[in-house]
Amino acid sequence: MDHEILNYYSRLNDLNVSRETFSDFENYISMILEKNKKINIISQNTASKKTIIDRHIIDSAQIIDFVDLNSNTTTDLGSGGGLPGIIVAIILKNMKNNMNVHLYEKSYHKSNFLKEVSKKLKLKTKVFQKNIFEVKNLETGTIMSRAFKPMPVVLNLVYENFSKYKNLIFFMGKSGKKVFENSKRNWELEYTEKKSLTNKDSFLINIKEIKKRN
Repeated sequence: MDHEILNYYSRLNDLNVSRETFSDFENYISMILEKNKKINIISQNTASKKTIIDRHIIDSAQIIDFVDLNSNTTTDLGSGGGLPGIIVAIILKNMKNNMNVHLYEKSYHKSNFLKEVSKKLKLKTKVFQKNIFEVKNLETGTIMSRAFKPMPVVLNLVYENFSKYKNLIFFMGKSGKKVFENSKRNWELEYTEKKSLTNKDSFLINIKEIKKRN
């Protein structure tokens, strides 16, 4: 494989990500850039290959060690262009893991894009063109939330709409500490934290249990 490509993804070397995975990442990036000419899959400000790798691919891929690999499904809330859901599906494919990645995206055009990517890259996904707030009694393994809704909204959604899950992963940015501390006033959370690979001010939260405070 091209040395330059391997170098792009060097920050993932300590994670469970194989070299074969990078080829699928490259194909996915090409599809994003092509589709972005017609509809906004990602912000035009981040629509260059290097920025997509740094800000989206690596950022999404770094959660793989938090994903419960023994479950039948994992769920991406408001998947958009597939970040992190498609990235996780690509990694799972190359790990020979048969878990199904459920992608919830209410936009017709983005849902179609997720289906196109899944078909081309032979990913084990299921795309739901639905508003996830209207779907009840959901069961899954890991739940992923990246740039979807504010943390308090997502916590309430998971608490109300999921009857069974293993863990919930949040991507937290610069203001994340304050948001997280405010959320803990209303919720009892069993969690672990991990520094982000992509930004010194960002971090990941892996929540195992959510309880409402009285």
